Amino acid sequence: MSNTKPTIAVAMSGGVDSSVAAALLVERGYRVIGFMLRLWSEPERSAENACCTLEATAIARGIAEQLGIPFHLIDARTAFRQTVVQYFIDEYLAGNTPNPCLLCNRAVRWGVLWEHAHALGADLMATGHYARLKRDPDGTVHLLRGLDAHKDQSYVLSRLTQEQLRHTILPIGEFTKPEVRRMAVKFGLPVAQRPDSQDLCFAAGDYRAFLRRHAPESQKPGPILDLRGNEIGKHEGLAFYTIGQRRGLGIAAAEPLYVIAKDVKRNALIVGPRSALGRQSLTAVQANWIVPPPADEFKAEVQIRYTARPIPAVVRLEGEGKFSARLETPARDITPGQAAVIYLGEECLGSGIIAPY
Repeated sequence: MSNTKPTIAVAMSGGVDSSVAAALLVERGYRVIGFMLRLWSEPERSAENACCTLEATAIARGIAEQLGIPFHLIDARTAFRQTVVQYFIDEYLAGNTPNPCLLCNRAVRWGVLWEHAHALGADLMATGHYARLKRDPDGTVHLLRGLDAHKDQSYVLSRLTQEQLRHTILPIGEFTKPEVRRMAVKFGLPVAQRPDSQDLCFAAGDYRAFLRRHAPESQKPGPILDLRGNEIGKHEGLAFYTIGQRRGLGIAAAEPLYVIAKDVKRNALIVGPRSALGRQSLTAVQANWIVPPPADEFKAEVQIRYTARPIPAVVRLEGEGKFSARLETPARDITPGQAAVIYLGEECLGSGIIAPY
C-alpha cells in the first residue's frame, strides 16, 4: 500500500527543537526531508552566523542521517544579506530598533527555504517553533500560543501570512521544553541537552560594533536633550541607543536618566527620569492580519516585545495597513521598530511595526 501522507520539509538548525520535530514526523510515518539554511556572515571576520555554524550544520546532517531522511543545505546568503541584514541596518539608521527575526521568518525561512522545499516535492513545511495551528473546515488557519508559556514563539511568527501558514505544521507546539528534551533522549538524539541560541545570529555580541563596520554613517554625534529641550550632553549616534536605555549615556545627573525618544530630524536623543518612560498608546504600520480583525475597534491584548507581558488594550483600525492601540496600563518600553502583536485569548491575530512617536 502506497504512503499517501504528505511530504514534509523540516527546517533544521542542529538544535533540539527542530530535531525532535523531525523525529516526531518520521515516527508518524511521513516522508520527511531535512533542510538547513546557510545564512550570511561577515566575510571579513572569522565569526560564523550563529544559526548555521559548521558544528550546527554537521549536527543537523548527522540527525538527518540517524533518522534516515535526506538532508539539503540551501545557500541563502545573498537573500539574507539583501533582505534581513539590510533591513536591520536601515531601521537603525532611521532611528528604530528592529527585530530582524520576524522578517527572516517571513522572507527567508518561509520564503527561500520553502521555495526550495516545494520545488523538491514538499507539500508542507515544519519547524521547531513553540506555537500551535488550528485549521477550520474551510481551510482558514489560526495561529495559537504554544502550550509552554515560557517558550511561546507565536510572537515571531506573527508576520506570516495565511497562505504561508496553510502549508505549515508545528509539531512541538503542544509540548513543553522539558518534554521536548525528554523526547530527544527517547529518540536517542545527541542534542537533548544542547543549549538554545540567544544572540542575534549575524551580529553576535555588540550590535553597535556591527553597525560601525557596516553603516559608518550611523556614527553621527548629536545633542542629548532633557525634556525641556536643554542640551545636557552629546551622543555618539542615535542608532547606538534604544528606548528605556539607562547605562552608557555618559551624563552626570541628580537622578538616573533614561532614553525617552529619538528626534531623527534634529539628530537629538531625548532623555528624562524613569517616570517619563510610560506610554499608554501606540500606532503600528505594515499591519499583517493572519485572520481578519473582529471589528474596526475591539478589545484585545498587545505584546510589544518578544519577552514582554501582553497588556489589555483597545485596538482600532486606522486605515490601510495601520492600527492604534490604547493600553490599559502604561508600558515603559514601547519601541519604534519592534512588533506590536495582537492576541485574542490564545490566538495571535497578527501584528504591526510600532511607528515613531
